[in-house]
Amino acid sequence: MSPRKSTGDLLLADQAFLAFKQLLLRGDVRAGQMVSIAELVERSGYPLAPVREAVKHAESVGLVQILPKRGVLVIEPTPDTIRACFHLRCMMDQEGARVLSTRPDKDDLQALREEHAVVRIRAEEGITPQLQRQAMEVDWKLHLALADALGNPLAARVYASNHDRITVLQLSRRLLPERIIPAMDEHLQILDAVLQGREEAAMQAVRGHLAGTLRWWGVNLPELAATCDPAS
Repeated sequence: MSPRKSTGDLLLADQAFLAFKQLLLRGDVRAGQMVSIAELVERSGYPLAPVREAVKHAESVGLVQILPKRGVLVIEPTPDTIRACFHLRCMMDQEGARVLSTRPDKDDLQALREEHAVVRIRAEEGITPQLQRQAMEVDWKLHLALADALGNPLAARVYASNHDRITVLQLSRRLLPERIIPAMDEHLQILDAVLQGREEAAMQAVRGHLAGTLRWWGVNLPELAATCDPAS
């Protein structure tokens, strides 16, 4: 039997996990990269034992894979992984869109729609690195609003972990300026349907966004969008 961990060890492990996650979310350690525990100790500034626990935690939420005697492999942007992560987001976003469509108070969503419209207009005028960052922030605002609409703490934890996985995957490739306008259009379709209270149209728009996202990743599987349809 392994010795019982002290509260201090657990707290350090939690801190080490957050430090490791920041390395991933900043792109300092990238998707598909192999790193050693010793390297993570050096980069995170935490002792060996907490870092080992942090890596185990990261593996449990799908951010890395521990390969014995080889190291730690960060989540890879393979077609199967991309499919799984965005399909999961699609399923949850659909329900969030449906719920939001039924709510009478949509002032926050109207403001979010205006943010999307501004980004789209500016994109037509010319893409800049600053606009690319703004587009990503606005993009995630909608997805997080859809997740929050579920009002389910268990779902929130799953969504947050998937958000981290998608963020790490997105950092594995350069931003494509030509994707901004189509993505904003897809989001505007979702928002318009939600604002108009059209539940089925909102869910269909979420599935359309999934298809557009997969095409951007080069994973062109139209039948996957159909699997998100609860009627199928």
